[in-house]
Amino acid sequence: MKRRFQVLSLAALAAVLLAAPAMAADEEGFKPIFNGENLDGWDGNPKWWSVEDGAITGTTDPDQPLEYNEFCIWREGELDDFVLRFKYRLIGGNSGVQYRSFDAAKKWSVGGYQGDFASNEKYTGILYGEQFRDILALRGQKVVIGSDHKPKVVEQFGDEAELQKYINMDGWNDYEVTFKGFTVTHVINGHKMIEATDEDVEKRRRSGILAFQIHRIPRGETMKVQVKDVRLKRLPMEDTKKIVLIAGPKSHGYGGHEHNAGCLLLAKLINENIPGAYATVYQNGWPKDPTALDNADSVVMFCDGGARHVAMPHLEELNALAKKGVGIACLHYGVEIPKGEPGNAMLGWTGGYFETDWSVNPHFKAEFKEFPRHQVANGLKPFTIDDEWYYHMRFQPDMKGVTPILTAIPPDSTRERPDGEHSNNPTVRSRKGMPEHLAWAYERPGGGRGFGFTGGHWHWNWACDSFRKCVVNGILWTAGFDIPETGFDTPRPTMDELLKNQDFEPDKKFNREEWEKKIEEWNAQ
Repeated sequence: MKRRFQVLSLAALAAVLLAAPAMAADEEGFKPIFNGENLDGWDGNPKWWSVEDGAITGTTDPDQPLEYNEFCIWREGELDDFVLRFKYRLIGGNSGVQYRSFDAAKKWSVGGYQGDFASNEKYTGILYGEQFRDILALRGQKVVIGSDHKPKVVEQFGDEAELQKYINMDGWNDYEVTFKGFTVTHVINGHKMIEATDEDVEKRRRSGILAFQIHRIPRGETMKVQVKDVRLKRLPMEDTKKIVLIAGPKSHGYGGHEHNAGCLLLAKLINENIPGAYATVYQNGWPKDPTALDNADSVVMFCDGGARHVAMPHLEELNALAKKGVGIACLHYGVEIPKGEPGNAMLGWTGGYFETDWSVNPHFKAEFKEFPRHQVANGLKPFTIDDEWYYHMRFQPDMKGVTPILTAIPPDSTRERPDGEHSNNPTVRSRKGMPEHLAWAYERPGGGRGFGFTGGHWHWNWACDSFRKCVVNGILWTAGFDIPETGFDTPRPTMDELLKNQDFEPDKKFNREEWEKKIEEWNAQ
């Protein structure tokens, strides 16, 4: 026996060595989203979830049965089109992986698509809808889910019992989920378990959260699930343009520089009103999700600028995206970045930026009367609005590739402030009475588009229709959209919608009626 074991071991080692290059190539593009040490980035009830043996571990208590199925949820991003790989092992009970899912009503409760794995021989590998249409595909089935919310078997590609033989009931298994468009497959240990295409327009989901489950079991029983080597690869969203909005941390007081609330509002407007567009938001700074930008068509940064700009540690990453033709847009303070290498990078991304001791940042009421023949300006109507309008940007030499979109003549008083990094300088002072460009579009010589918009100080200004349309047009244009002649229309947000998700408690000076009156005046122009 001993000699036979050695021969088999050498043969197995040779097989592994021969397969190593193929395995490495097969893993290209995958990035770990669990560090193997702790639950950083994951959110689960600490009574049940921990890290053991380098694995996310869920263990139940026989004397404290769960009231409902609970989950350990990845909080650093959402899944759209992807391949997910991980290893699992299960002792008793029932578990599963949730993807493109949603937070349900109870804490640590999740609903949506689930790849099941169970300690019995029936359910591992199936597609289940947790709080979401029940069983959608059994093992060995190819199904189409219709508008009646029910699956129809279109092919029985494998025998349920035969596929069960490929599952290791006592040890680790390799699980792979691929979701492309609206078609999902489950593969365990190299064998396809299900394939489903979701044509249920009312119920299907284009994106959502990732989580692992511990299931309710009877009192006196226990279960233990372990998951490790969790790797994610984003896939191009071929039927959709993906826009990643990066919101900087909280900045000014109530209603000003509302990066998180502004990005969440813009994403909601885009997702609900622009077919073929999908916008996702990463809040409070640069994404911790290592895959966040891997399938982006456009990256939008609404954040504080200067040395605090979210892009500062990520110039090389953004340069690489720009070379690939990914659009880049910067809003308000996000157009400012230190001169030198960062400023030159921004010039290459968007065609212009706020340069200290050259550009200025006054508040004034800008009047926009005329617009250029450019897609980003489509559908804009003359409007006047107060904002912190930065101007006198550092643009590409001779404005090559740059088209001004919003241009106004600032009041002379804005040029009379004392000299300073942001406030004034002799060149700006010499330009009294001259027009300045406050938003622009840029076509890069190597391909790709950029957009800069210097307004956005006041959160309430998103309720000005032409102001909002300019930004939505600009973002979608950078993502590769052709803008219709009338521009992209989005419904005017209500004051209640504007009040949501803000970083600060309401300011006592905030006068809702006064702002509502201003909004009416803007849109009556």
